[in-house]
This record gives sequence, C-alpha cells and structure tokens, in this order.
Amino acid sequence: MRKQKGFSLVEILIVVAIIMIISAIAIPNFLRSKMAANEASAVGSLHNIETAQVAYSSTYPTIGFAPDLNTLGPGPAGNNLVNSTSAGLLDSVLGCTAGVGTAPCTKSGYSINITAATGATPINSYYVNASPSTLGTTGLRYFYVDPSGVIRYNTSVVAASADVPIS
Repeated sequence: MRKQKGFSLVEILIVVAIIMIISAIAIPNFLRSKMAANEASAVGSLHNIETAQVAYSSTYPTIGFAPDLNTLGPGPAGNNLVNSTSAGLLDSVLGCTAGVGTAPCTKSGYSINITAATGATPINSYYVNASPSTLGTTGLRYFYVDPSGVIRYNTSVVAASADVPIS
C-alpha cells in the first residue's frame, strides 16, 4: 500500500473556508477598535493642546494664546531655542510646521487645527477642532475644545461650542 504525501484538495478547501470565516469576524472588530483608538488619541491631543495654550498664555501674557499649532511646537529641526514663535510645548507631530494659521496637523487619522481670535492683542480666545481624515474609516466623531477646557463632540458635522461634552 502506498502512503499518501501532502493534503487532499478537500482538506485545503476546508482550511481556507475556516480562515475566511475567522477573517470575516475579526476584521470589522479590528477596524472598530482602530477607530476607537484614533478617537481616544484625538481627545488626548485636544487635552494636550489646551494645556499647552494655558502654559503659553501664562509664559507670554502680552501675546495671549498661541495663534496656531506651529507656534506651540518645537520649531525648526535642530533649533533648541524656546521662544514665543516656537514654544516647545507640543511635539513635532501636533506642533507641525504645516500647522500655521488654520492649516491642520494630522495625527492618528485626525486633522487638528487651531482657530485663534485675530485682531485682539493679546489673543484672548481660540478653539481647536479635530476632524476625522476619512469619516467612518479613521473616526466617527468630530471634536472641539476652547479655553473652557470642555471637550465636545458631534457625529455629523464639525463640532462647535454648543455640542455635547464628552462625559
């Protein structure tokens, strides 16, 4: 009698079918957990920005709040000088060089930007928005924070001061 070497076609098809069933269960759960992680990162980033704004306005009272994310960031590479234009209060991801004016910095699937009250010196107000880069893929909620420190969210449009606070 001859010994069989390898697997039969039926055995291989059964293994492939089992792998497909496990994948169909696991992939949606993975995507949901990734979105939840992105949202938690966005909330943490807003908290860090709000804390950095308080520190900045305390350090530079004649300027008030920082006008943009780049001002709160570390400044040009290799420049360890901390001043009112590169405060070093945020890392280079949140305080990115692109984050000038209302241009966003991107972190963990969210675009984050500051809008400061212009025309007043010192700058006495600002708000920060965090919007998912791809709604439904990188996150399901939009976030907002202002000098009150209350982080708010909205599920359908960019969040604002009248939206629901995170509990």
